[in-house]
Amino acid sequence: MALNCGIIGLSNIGKTTIFNCVSNTKAETTSFAFSTNKSNIGMVTVVDPRLQIIRDFLDSVKIIPATVDLVDIPGLTKGASEGEGVGNKFLADIQQTNALIHVLRCFDDENLPHIEGSVDPVRDKEIVDFELQVRDLDLVERKIERLGKLIKVGDKKAKQGVEVLHSLKEHLENFGNVRDFEIGEQDKLDFIRDMYLLTDKPMMYVCNVDDTSAVDGNKYVQKIKSEVGEEAEVLVIAGSLEAEIAELDSEDQKEFLEDAGLEEPGVNKLVRAAYDLLNLQSFFTAGPKEVHAWTLRKGRKAPEAAGVIHSDLERGFIRAEVMHYTDFVDNNGSESACRDKGKLLIEGKNYEVQDGDIINIRFNV
Repeated sequence: MALNCGIIGLSNIGKTTIFNCVSNTKAETTSFAFSTNKSNIGMVTVVDPRLQIIRDFLDSVKIIPATVDLVDIPGLTKGASEGEGVGNKFLADIQQTNALIHVLRCFDDENLPHIEGSVDPVRDKEIVDFELQVRDLDLVERKIERLGKLIKVGDKKAKQGVEVLHSLKEHLENFGNVRDFEIGEQDKLDFIRDMYLLTDKPMMYVCNVDDTSAVDGNKYVQKIKSEVGEEAEVLVIAGSLEAEIAELDSEDQKEFLEDAGLEEPGVNKLVRAAYDLLNLQSFFTAGPKEVHAWTLRKGRKAPEAAGVIHSDLERGFIRAEVMHYTDFVDNNGSESACRDKGKLLIEGKNYEVQDGDIINIRFNV
């Protein structure tokens, strides 16, 4: 299954509206809480201006952008960890995601009542955090119980695991998230990672604001930024405005954005941020037929990049011919100029692919 980001939040905060703006799958939106009990999965295009620039240099026929999967998860309420609302379904679906986008309501609207009776994004964040922490606590306690049985038969590693998990249990009981728990990488790999804990997932926050706050935010956004600090990225998006933008063609979009004081649709920033949150990067293949953006985890080597294109390329990998995007542009899109200036690099199996690399794979099967 492809890496994906789950969009979470309380009911009636606008997350499905935002999902519909970016996804090829359209989900139903209503003003009623718990109006759906299933998650919606959509493939989303990662808008990357570099693709068009490469295409212009090479006069390529078409562009194929990178994509990322987003999952719109049913709205949450207090008590979800005990089965309230769509509770258990919500939490089980979150467990299948790789990162989380928490949408917070940061606008007033008398016609759309808040499930908690008032608009307070900091409170809403704490509600969701608590429900995820309770779920994690239950999973940790179950594993402690399982390891306890192994200790009785003399398993020394199980004893170490119980010690680690008791520390994590205390951390969760003090309203901490697993992602902030200080632990050695090996202990995390041995005792924690296989539980797929909800608060261990990378998180970013999206403040869903009214149209007039799309550029500079508002008092609710400031409260969230103060609360989150350096913990995670905070984006500001006007969901209703984005819904209007999504219905326009490219020319009308440009004029609409200028009138709204925006350089680009906010959802484009959201998708790029989700891509980064998943620890992904893009490399390119380019030629007369197409410019293609391929998705690769950061830190991966050239043969793995070859395998993303086709398994035969990884199996028969010989070398990668690499131009960095900036070198390609600086040399007016000329491969021969890059070669003459030593900017066309010949890399072997240990080359770590960089974001924006333009790669040609040499292989033999």
